[in-house]
Amino acid sequence: MSHPSVHARTDPAKPALIVAETGEAISFAELDHRSNRAAQLFRARGLKAGDTIALCLENTPEFYDIAWGAQRAGLFFVCISTKLTAPEIDYILRDSGAALVVASASLGAAVSAAGVDIARFVIGGALAGWEAWEPAVAAMPDTPIADERAGIDMLYSSGTTGRPKGVRVALPEDPDIAGATVLEMLARGLYGLGPDSLYLSPAPLYHAAPLRWSMTVQRLGGTVVMMEHFDPERALAAIERYHINASQWVPTHFVRMLKLDDATRARYDLSSLRVAIHAAAPCPVPVKEAMIAWWGPVLYEYYAGSEGNGLTTIASPEWLTHKGSVGKAAYGVLHICDEHGEDLPPGAEGLVYFEGGGAFEYHNDPAKTAEARNARGWSTLGDIGRMDADGYLYLTDRKSFMIISGGVNIYPQEIENRLITHPRVADVAVIGGPCPEMGERVVAVVQPVDMAEAGEALAAELTAWCRAELSGVKTPRQIDFAAELPRHATGKLYKRLLRDRYWGETGSKIV
Repeated sequence: MSHPSVHARTDPAKPALIVAETGEAISFAELDHRSNRAAQLFRARGLKAGDTIALCLENTPEFYDIAWGAQRAGLFFVCISTKLTAPEIDYILRDSGAALVVASASLGAAVSAAGVDIARFVIGGALAGWEAWEPAVAAMPDTPIADERAGIDMLYSSGTTGRPKGVRVALPEDPDIAGATVLEMLARGLYGLGPDSLYLSPAPLYHAAPLRWSMTVQRLGGTVVMMEHFDPERALAAIERYHINASQWVPTHFVRMLKLDDATRARYDLSSLRVAIHAAAPCPVPVKEAMIAWWGPVLYEYYAGSEGNGLTTIASPEWLTHKGSVGKAAYGVLHICDEHGEDLPPGAEGLVYFEGGGAFEYHNDPAKTAEARNARGWSTLGDIGRMDADGYLYLTDRKSFMIISGGVNIYPQEIENRLITHPRVADVAVIGGPCPEMGERVVAVVQPVDMAEAGEALAAELTAWCRAELSGVKTPRQIDFAAELPRHATGKLYKRLLRDRYWGETGSKIV
């Protein structure tokens, strides 16, 4: 059995959480009390096991109070990106069926504008029509609710239609809040995480990996050191200050740390670091080579999705002999299949499937759920790859030309749907162009109604048009113009032809 409540009994004074920038520490005993009060509040407001709540918070200690409170109350908890606009938040709240939302005061305006009529709690300030979280939860008992039952997260990732889709798995079969999880077993077996872990989490908690891995560290009795905001030098300083021995990253973090000057990089003692896990986006081979040369063979990469249907993993020594690989299957059986779902031989490219991994469904989207499975019941995230004769996976393409910028998945169609509604746009394609720092940047290729209007003024107008409805990460960083887009007579867009132009030669152009 492992759970913060267990460690609250066996080692109550030990820090479960430290805020990297301030040094504020929350002990396991305090986390236990705070999460109990959150669970008590959820019950007091009529929420029962199987109901759904939502969080829209920056990285703050209360994030863990609420997440663990929901976990103890048998709830689904939806973690909403702080970068989303009101229409995007509105969609997620409605689609998820959330009965209650907790938001930071700085984000409450966007949630208020969403217009969903549900219970609302605000943290860190006052908002008209919102109840303050702090006094409400302080009035609750700090003892466990009578009907504890294990809950689980429900995270949203965009679908091929552009609308975000909730990845929903069933509540754990074992209702025990301290029941073993797959991730817990992987964390122990693959990375040696446990009570001695001092784990740096530099990324936003609304993402799957930071949320799930940091909560897993707390399950195991380790201490999470949470950064409020990522900064490359402050991350190095945190490793030294807190003697960090485990951590989680995305390739953009590596790029930004590598761009620090040599004197700054050499200033910090990183010798305590034993495990540096990274995922979320492909890591360029030169970047990973440089990181291993700097930090040593402590990098561990994995490939997985929010769906939890399978996982591959690879350690530094293996990677150095299989450069570019994301590893061998550690959860589920890996298959590379053709368009008919049949196995392909080693070296052949096809859809990446997992057999026997975790089951999932896309909330309110049975069609997309069915599309993710073949006739054998194996599931895919839609990625293209190849597997060598030794079983190592190499990803060679992205599902539906998904853009990954700084570890964030961005789906073009949502942006295209916004741009095509502009009265001066006749056709549009959104692709990922190369970006040295973020991996990819969002590029929109627009066919204007009148090609004579193509230019900087129209590009600025279209950028503002996107910003009015879309979050900043989805707003194109570059808008180029074309007299005609490469479409087949059937209407199919040959997006690869556009993408190849940008990856063959960069720079804005009117064509």
